[in-house]
Amino acid sequence: MKDTNAATAIQRDIAGTLGKPGGLWYLLFLTCLGMIAYGGYWWSKMLTEGFGHTGLMHPGMWGMMISSFVFWVGIAHSGTLISAILFLFRAKFRTAVYRSAEAMTVFAVLTAGLFPIIHLGRAWLGFWLFPYPNQRELWVNFRSPLVWDVFAISTYLTVSALFLYTGLVPDIAAIRDTLKGWKKKVYALLALGWRGTDSEWRRYVRGYLFFAALATPLVISVHSVVSWDFAMSITPGWHSTIFAPYFVAGAILSGVAMVITILVPLRKAYKLHSYVTGRHFDMLSRLLILTSLIVTYSYGVEFFMAAYGTNTVERDLFIFRATGDYKFHFWLMVFCNCVAPQLCFLKRVRENIAVLFVISLFVNVGMFLERFNIVATSLSHSHDPFAWGNYWPAQAEIALYIGSFGWFGMWFLLFLKVLPSVSLSEMKEQAAEEAHEAQGEIAHAA
Repeated sequence: MKDTNAATAIQRDIAGTLGKPGGLWYLLFLTCLGMIAYGGYWWSKMLTEGFGHTGLMHPGMWGMMISSFVFWVGIAHSGTLISAILFLFRAKFRTAVYRSAEAMTVFAVLTAGLFPIIHLGRAWLGFWLFPYPNQRELWVNFRSPLVWDVFAISTYLTVSALFLYTGLVPDIAAIRDTLKGWKKKVYALLALGWRGTDSEWRRYVRGYLFFAALATPLVISVHSVVSWDFAMSITPGWHSTIFAPYFVAGAILSGVAMVITILVPLRKAYKLHSYVTGRHFDMLSRLLILTSLIVTYSYGVEFFMAAYGTNTVERDLFIFRATGDYKFHFWLMVFCNCVAPQLCFLKRVRENIAVLFVISLFVNVGMFLERFNIVATSLSHSHDPFAWGNYWPAQAEIALYIGSFGWFGMWFLLFLKVLPSVSLSEMKEQAAEEAHEAQGEIAHAA
């Protein structure tokens, strides 16, 4: 009876988040639309009047747009980590947080994919990047980083979307059974005829396990491909074998930070304190510490190799990063990514949700600055001193960056009102397991 009551409470509380939007939701949604309009306005000016509206000029021909692309790809990686890898390791704390992380992954990839297209200039020719046969025999250049990004983004988006949808099917069916009219028909179509029989559950578990195993290598491969955009060049500061693991660790760090940033207000707004508990934030903060230490080690290795190597240009570049025109950005990045997360070693910090939220914001800022430092400093201080020159983003690029947050927020807000942000089926399963274990302990004590 207790188990049934727990399942009923879970159904009521989580399905209740899909009710009619409140005033705050509409305010946030309109804000996101305004941010999109702001970025869209400046993009339209770039399309019609040219890239003179940006701060891009020789030698800084990669700027804030490429930095934003790498930033959003990094944000996307936490969903696969929390959902797929922790699922394979049977980490129970993922149950309440992985759905939001998976949704965040899909929407972050959708956001990241915009920036290479915008950076092309002639966005209407973006389809030329896809390797498809055509009558004009215009085959793409497979040595181009743009083509690598197309493969990485399209593959990651496809697998992530399928993984998210597969996990949602039982929950969609549960929501379907509580609705009437046209909504019931829509959810019935999305539920794919799910009835919850034993054979369906067996196939579902096998399919979900398959997607988890397939998605896990993508955490490593996709951001490694993005890192090769830089590492395959001979530009000082980029040409390094550490870039692939360095980028993967940074991606997970920024992704986990963004999960915390999203979960804290989501938990408070929908009163999900009994489902997203302090233990979940404690475990996420430990992931934050681990990835922060790896990123800190990577920073140290970069400077060590530059200092003790024979490449004087590389050495000069890293001195420039720490002491030159971008030194404020560099040291703020070090504080945000290396120092602030170490506060999570303190138990009272991990238990203080407000402080953890602030730390996650610092990490988000720091991880964007990391990408900006990699792009801006390396290009502005390359081999030829006569070609040195600093890059600073113009209003158009800042508007596009702001608009990307509006684009991401719009999709996430719509998701919150259409599909459950916490897994109904897995929460019910976990409640049943806890009830069974409690009964076993009582029987053992008796």
